[in-house]
Amino acid sequence: MNQVMNPVYRKRLLTHRIGIALSVAAMSVGLLVLAWILITLAVKGFGALSVNLFTQTTPAPGSEGGGLVNAIVGSLMIVGLATVISTPIGILAGIYLAEYGEENKIAAVTRFVTDIMLSAPSIVIGMFVWAMYVATAKHYSGYAGSVALALIAVPVVVRTTDNMLRLVPNSLLEAAFALGAPRWKVAMMVRLRAVKAGVITGVLLAVARISGETAPLLFTALNNQFFSADMNAPMANLPVVIYGFAMSPYDNWRELAWGGALLVTFSVLALNILSRTVFSQKAPN
Repeated sequence: MNQVMNPVYRKRLLTHRIGIALSVAAMSVGLLVLAWILITLAVKGFGALSVNLFTQTTPAPGSEGGGLVNAIVGSLMIVGLATVISTPIGILAGIYLAEYGEENKIAAVTRFVTDIMLSAPSIVIGMFVWAMYVATAKHYSGYAGSVALALIAVPVVVRTTDNMLRLVPNSLLEAAFALGAPRWKVAMMVRLRAVKAGVITGVLLAVARISGETAPLLFTALNNQFFSADMNAPMANLPVVIYGFAMSPYDNWRELAWGGALLVTFSVLALNILSRTVFSQKAPN
């Protein structure tokens, strides 16, 4: 009773309740905005879903019908190649940081550069690839788009791999060393295997991160109205098509943009759910 009547206690309790109320209010506003976006996207996007969306190419200006098959295939190829490039580089770099991060300055510099790349605007990376690749080759290409997206995905994979490997208990590593296993085998066969689900989660999060990027592809892959599987030429992709169609004066194009936005959003949502459920992993015991 004395504690309840204590003015200091009552002041702290009031501050606590105000903080909780503000936190709940902020969370509610964020959830309401997210729900508003998803509901609007679902209402307008589902109306654009049809067989033509997955079987026909993007229509010419002012024409009716058409679909996004060229953009869908282009996005899958560009993101797929970017994943193939970034996954081994990111995992190997993460292993290096976890194994030698406390022993030399190269690892410290690598971790510093990784942190910078994580926060770098994607448009800057797109301009960098344009200057180094597109301007040299003198044409846009799907390869350039994959390189740009890979540069965005690599730091995500590196940071996730590094963090997950650091969760492996030292007792497990010491047991492997006691059996005479060399350091590289301990890193690859013991340490990495113990947290493989977490590493896969990092790869999936990186794929989700790059799936909706538009700015880098504007400077690298650009777009293509026709179906093309040539990665050495301009290639259609969903983010750029959505950007162009959403800004157009044609109702048909805007409807296709909503359909494409729905595909990208739910694909990213599915990857996030997959990474946090199927491949979720706690620290190994």
